[in-house]
Amino acid sequence: MTEPSTDRPGGVVDLRKHDQPAVIDAEVVDDTTPARARSRVVHLVTTLREAQTAPARTTRTVIGAGVLVAAGFTSWVSRAYDASTMGVYRRQIRAAEAAGDREALAEWVDRRERAAKARHQTLMDVPALALGGVKAAVGALAGLVGLVIALGVFVQLSGAGRFADIITGTLDVIRWVFTAVSLAWTPLMVAAPLLLVAAAWREGQRRGTPPAWLATSADGDTDLTVDETTIARALEALRIPQITAYLKAGTPLQFLTPARVDGRGTHAVIRLPAGVTAEKIARRRADLATGLHRLAKEVWPTTGSEAGILDLWVADKGALAEGAGPYPLLGAGHVDVFKGVPFGRNLRGEPVVAPIMERNTLTGGMPGQGKSSAARAIVAGCALDPTVELRIWVPDANYDFEAFRPRCSRYVMGAEDEKIAEICEHLRELHAEVQARGELLVRYEIPAVTREYAAKGVGLHPLVCLIEEAHVAIQHETHGAEVSKLLVDIVRLGRKRGIHLIVSTQAPTKDSMPRDVTRNCSNGIAFAVGDHVPNDALLGQGAYRAGHRATDLIPGTDIGTAVVKGFTGQRSEIVQVYFLSVDKDDPAGDQVTPIIERAMAAIERRGKGVPGGNRPMMQAPRDLLEDLDAVLGAEPVPVADVPALLRDHAPGWAPYRTLTGKALRERLRDVYGVKVASTGNRWPVDPAAVRAALVRRATADLDGE
Repeated sequence: MTEPSTDRPGGVVDLRKHDQPAVIDAEVVDDTTPARARSRVVHLVTTLREAQTAPARTTRTVIGAGVLVAAGFTSWVSRAYDASTMGVYRRQIRAAEAAGDREALAEWVDRRERAAKARHQTLMDVPALALGGVKAAVGALAGLVGLVIALGVFVQLSGAGRFADIITGTLDVIRWVFTAVSLAWTPLMVAAPLLLVAAAWREGQRRGTPPAWLATSADGDTDLTVDETTIARALEALRIPQITAYLKAGTPLQFLTPARVDGRGTHAVIRLPAGVTAEKIARRRADLATGLHRLAKEVWPTTGSEAGILDLWVADKGALAEGAGPYPLLGAGHVDVFKGVPFGRNLRGEPVVAPIMERNTLTGGMPGQGKSSAARAIVAGCALDPTVELRIWVPDANYDFEAFRPRCSRYVMGAEDEKIAEICEHLRELHAEVQARGELLVRYEIPAVTREYAAKGVGLHPLVCLIEEAHVAIQHETHGAEVSKLLVDIVRLGRKRGIHLIVSTQAPTKDSMPRDVTRNCSNGIAFAVGDHVPNDALLGQGAYRAGHRATDLIPGTDIGTAVVKGFTGQRSEIVQVYFLSVDKDDPAGDQVTPIIERAMAAIERRGKGVPGGNRPMMQAPRDLLEDLDAVLGAEPVPVADVPALLRDHAPGWAPYRTLTGKALRERLRDVYGVKVASTGNRWPVDPAAVRAALVRRATADLDGE
C-alpha cells in the first residue's frame, strides 16, 4: 500500500490526486478498494465519531436545559419584583440618578420610604386579618348549615319530602365534590411540576443566555425571539455611550408599546435615553439588524411622536419572501378611483391602496426593480373604473403598456423624434384641459372634482395620465425644455381638477426631472436607488436622514419592493407591489389583457364609450415658427394680438385656441430662443427674429446631417 502524498506545502495530504489513497482517522483507504467497502469504512468511522461525541452532547444538553429552567425562575422573580411597587420605585430612582435629577431622586426616595412603612404596617396587621378571615369562614359555614336545616324543616312541614332526605342529599353533594377533587388532585400534582418546569424552560430560553461552553452546533439554527430583552440587547450592542451608561446603571429601557405581534413581525415603541435620537438609531439600521438576527430590510426603525421615541418594526424571519401575492382584481371586481386602487401589501401583510384623486405620483428606481410594474398596477386599477379616461405616453420602444392601448384615449410609444413631438403636443393639449377644467369648477362652484360631477359627463371625469421613462422626453434636445415646463404646470394645477399624473423615471436628479415635479407629487414610490439624492427626490427632502431609505433595498434581490410615501398615515412604508405579467411566455401569462377586456365590457354596458375616446385625435403636430412666419408680415405685431392670428390660420389646432400672449412670449423665449422686447409695454413680436430662428434651425439640421 503506497504512502499518501505530502508534496503540498506543510506536508498536507492532497486528496485531489486520484492515484493516491485517502486518509480517514489515520487509516489509509486505497482508492482501488471497491466502492462498497470504502462506503462501509466511512460509515463505521462516522458511527464511532458520533458514539464518542454523543455523551458529551447529551451532557451539555441536559445541563443547558437546567440552566435555562433556572434562568426562567430567575426571570419570573425579577419581573415580579419589577412589576411590584418597590420595583417601580427602584427603576425611577435609577432613572433619576442616571439623568442627574436631584429633585426627582429625593421625591422617589421619599416615596419608597413611605411605601416601606406602609408595607411594614400591613405585615403587622396580618394576624388580625387572618383571625378575621377565620371568623368569616366559620360564620359562612354556620350560615350554610343553618340554611340546609331550615330548608329541611320547611320541606318536612310542607309535606314535600322528609327532613332526612335533605340532609342526606347535602352530604352526598359534599361527598361527590371531595371525590372529584381527590381524583383530579393526583394527576394535577403530577403534571403541575412538569408544566412549571416546561414554562420556566421556555421563559429561560426567551430571557436567559446560557454559558458559551454549553452551546451546541444546533443552537445557532434557532430563531431569536424578538422581545423587550432582545431589543434592549441589540440597542446596547450599538455601543452608543448614552444607551450603554443608561443600561449599565441597571435602568431598563422604557417601552411605551411593549413588543407585540404585528402582522408578519413584531412592533415596539421605545423611549430612548436622553441625548439619543431615533434618527441616530435609524442611521445604523444594518447594525441594529445584526443584533436582532435579521436582514437590514427586515428591520425598520423610525422616529415616533418625539425625536427621542423609537418606533421599531421587525419582520419575522423569511416573512418578506412571501411577496405581495396575486393582484386582487385578476378575476373579478371594479374600482372607484375616489377610494383608491389596489397597490400591494406592507411588511405587516396588510393591503395598501394607492390614493388617486387630488394626487400625483412619482415612481423611480434602478432599472429592473419594478417601477414599471408599480405604474402598471396603478393604471390597471384605474382602468377598472369606467368613468376614468387613460392617457399613456412611453418615449421608448417598450412593450410593457401595449395591452392598455384599447382602453386609452391617447397612447404614444416610441423614442423617435416625431414620437417625442407627438407626446409634447399631447401634453400641450392636457395643459389646455387643465385650464378648461378650472373654468368648469368655477362655473359649477365646486373647489375640486367630486364623484357626483365626475359621473355627470360634463367634462370633469377622472383623467389618469402616465408618462413612462419620463427622463427620455425631459432630456430631449428639441422638446425637453417644453416637456419639463408642461409637466410642472400639470402637477401643480391638475390635481383638484380630477387629473392624476404618474411620472415614472429611473433616478430623478436635477437633470432628469424638474424639482417642481418631485415637490408636487404627493405619492412617492422609491425602488432600490443608489444614493440619497434620488431617495430624497422620491420620498421628500430629509427622508434619507430620517431613516426612510430606499438605498437599503438590494438591486436584484428586492425586486418589486419599494419604500412609499403618501399612501398611508405613516411618513413612509415599505410595500411589496402587486405584479401583473404582460409576457405571454411567462408562467403567469398575460394578466393585463383580461383586465382590460373586463374594463371594456363595463364601459360598453355603461353605453358612453371609452372616456375621452370621442374627442378628435390630435392633428399632425404644427410648427409654431412656420405658422408665425405665415401670419406675420413685415412689421412687428404686439404679442397679445398674435394668438388670434394663429387661431385664424389653424382653427382646428387646439393649443392655439387657449394660447395667450404671455404664454406665446415665454414659449418663444424658452423653446426657440426668440426674445420679445417690452417696447412700450406692447411686447412686439419681430418677424425678422422669427425668420432668423427658422434659418438657425435649418442650418443646425444641415450640420447634423
